[in-house]
Amino acid sequence: MTARQPMSREDKEAQEDELLALASIYPEDEFKRSETAPGGEICICLDLPPNFNVAIKGDSASNEYIGSFEGIVSFLPPIILNFELPPGYPSTKPPAFTLSCKWLSPSQLTHLCHRLDELWEKYTGGVVLFAWMQFLKEQTLEYLKINSPYEIQVCGFAGIKNNSEIADTFSATGPAQAEIRDDRAIQDMESVSALIECILDFNEAQQKKCFDSKSYMCNICFSEKLGSECTNFKDCQHVYCNECLKDYYTVQIQDGQVKALNCPEQKCPSVASPAQVKVLVGEELFSRYDRLLLQSSLDLMADVLYCPRPSCQTPVMLEPGGKMGICSSCKYAFCTNCKQVYHAVSYCNITSEKLLLVRDEYVEADEAGKRLLERRYGKDLIIKAIEMKSSEWLQMNTKLCPSCKANVQKVDGCNRMCCARCKENFCWLCFSVLSKEDPYKHYSDTSLSCYDQLHHAGQGPMENR
Repeated sequence: MTARQPMSREDKEAQEDELLALASIYPEDEFKRSETAPGGEICICLDLPPNFNVAIKGDSASNEYIGSFEGIVSFLPPIILNFELPPGYPSTKPPAFTLSCKWLSPSQLTHLCHRLDELWEKYTGGVVLFAWMQFLKEQTLEYLKINSPYEIQVCGFAGIKNNSEIADTFSATGPAQAEIRDDRAIQDMESVSALIECILDFNEAQQKKCFDSKSYMCNICFSEKLGSECTNFKDCQHVYCNECLKDYYTVQIQDGQVKALNCPEQKCPSVASPAQVKVLVGEELFSRYDRLLLQSSLDLMADVLYCPRPSCQTPVMLEPGGKMGICSSCKYAFCTNCKQVYHAVSYCNITSEKLLLVRDEYVEADEAGKRLLERRYGKDLIIKAIEMKSSEWLQMNTKLCPSCKANVQKVDGCNRMCCARCKENFCWLCFSVLSKEDPYKHYSDTSLSCYDQLHHAGQGPMENR
């Protein structure tokens, strides 16, 4: 680099004032002043129209650039203006600069470079950086005729070079493509996959930055807080403060309700992502959440059971239709029906308590849960459990007709019963068959224990109500 020429006092003051103004107006992530020479770097993020659709299609001729993307974005990576102010700026010489971008083609960037040159001719003798920034920020899309949907067409090549003799291989959706590329125009892109990743990451980061800077009303505590103190559910866009969500999710995780970590909005189906849960509840509680979530997922898999040994509980994959499970951890071989030591062709020795638990689980399950339990335990066991529960209910809530032995339930009325099957009259208290001519005579006989007990509450399994 040649030695810098002497600078007039007026140019030096103009340069210093312009650089100080840029530093005071723009944050560090948008303007960085050079420490070695008068100059710096300006990052310009364009304001995209709503629902701006971007598409990228790679060329399969080069494996390095295979990849494609299409989607709505709110932000695209910035256009970067690197500049250095020569001794004659702003009186006689323009700033030396390069213009780089990841998603604009070298041809498009060349057109922008030429437009910056035209603006310098218009502002000759005065500072121009603000005019350049304003043009790039507000007019780039219109100048290059970029509209939604916007497609970046990528052809196979070995890399982007600053060579004015290389023809542009990218399509430009704007003015006629430049046949000669400007050395100052740089498309800073390594590959299609890297470009896609950069666009998605930048769009997400900028959306988070915008969200954090705005205020939102939490419908739990009814306080207005900055987005940086809140959580946004992406599917429904509902916003709640982190403090309220932390309390809400902590109680649910402690109670084992890991599948209920949904948006608190009434009837909203959106659920918190694991990343959101981790930020809200911390490492220790998140470990419990993660473990319970895995366990609940395994519980829904018909071909997975837990090792029955209390000290093990390792998930065991089952063979289709098989009746034996072998724990990969403790090597315990067990029957998949009764969970006892594997007994080959012998019938399962399932306790009454186990059958009742299976029956209750089956009755409370939805249709998908019922099918899962039928595959897990077998339909024969499910039927046996239901029949056992029915027998228990009949024993507790009915009595047998003394004539035909049918089950009779007494819900209301007097102690004179009439069997619905055989039409026989009998006493609910002593099971005596009553006279068809005068069934009530039984309750007026002073010699019987049922004397005057026609309307007395029975002492049987189901009392008169």
